[in-house]
Amino acid sequence: MRLDGRTAIVTGAGSGIGRASALLFAQHGAFVALVDRDATGLAETTALIGGMSSEHLGDVGDAGFAQATVDDVFTQRGAVDVLMTTAGFSCGGTVLTTDPADWDAVFRVNVGGTWLWARAVVPHMQRQGRGSIITLASQLAIAGGKGNSAYIAAKGAIISLTRTMALDFATDGIRVNAIAPGAIDTPMLRRSFGRHADPEPVREASRNRHAMKRFGQAEEVAEAALHLASDASSFTTGTVMVVDGGWLAG
Repeated sequence: MRLDGRTAIVTGAGSGIGRASALLFAQHGAFVALVDRDATGLAETTALIGGMSSEHLGDVGDAGFAQATVDDVFTQRGAVDVLMTTAGFSCGGTVLTTDPADWDAVFRVNVGGTWLWARAVVPHMQRQGRGSIITLASQLAIAGGKGNSAYIAAKGAIISLTRTMALDFATDGIRVNAIAPGAIDTPMLRRSFGRHADPEPVREASRNRHAMKRFGQAEEVAEAALHLASDASSFTTGTVMVVDGGWLAG
């Protein structure tokens, strides 16, 4: 098992890519600290994993919650080997139509929920002399896209943050990498289509934009996360691993 005996923290573990990654990490021997603000989703993920997990309910954009959770996991487990910051939020809209409060909320969850958790976990990883941080970007941060300005800007910020953290902490034995998925069949993607008056043409256009003519599955992104979490990627840091069904190639 590729993560046998290791401890991982996964934010956004209540559904989608976060859940799939947490399940795969556990299947490969990791104890997984599950973080989400959705109590029901969190409980469902816990039930799927079984005993090798702990639940942490709260807002990933809350600095106190991030620090307390990381410290608690370290105290209970003696190490934090992997951090995956999967929690995300999207509101849709251009720079003209996005409400400032929604813009702030998107950055709080996506960028704040990456920065604050990395800020809390890095000192523990420095003392250990090892660690893997996996952030979640998007193919849209590279390609651009219409009608989702706050989300795309936030995902671009995550790529920049990932690269600078990789450089800052490389000599501490900490690897920091991003995954940039294409459109993945998750509750968040379905909600984004639901914002349109007629969702089906938008759904079809998105599906067909991928060279493979389908949406990705959360489990396919989880496999990339497992690679980055494990020693198989021991010489990989500062990279953006694209898992997009050929979106960027087209």
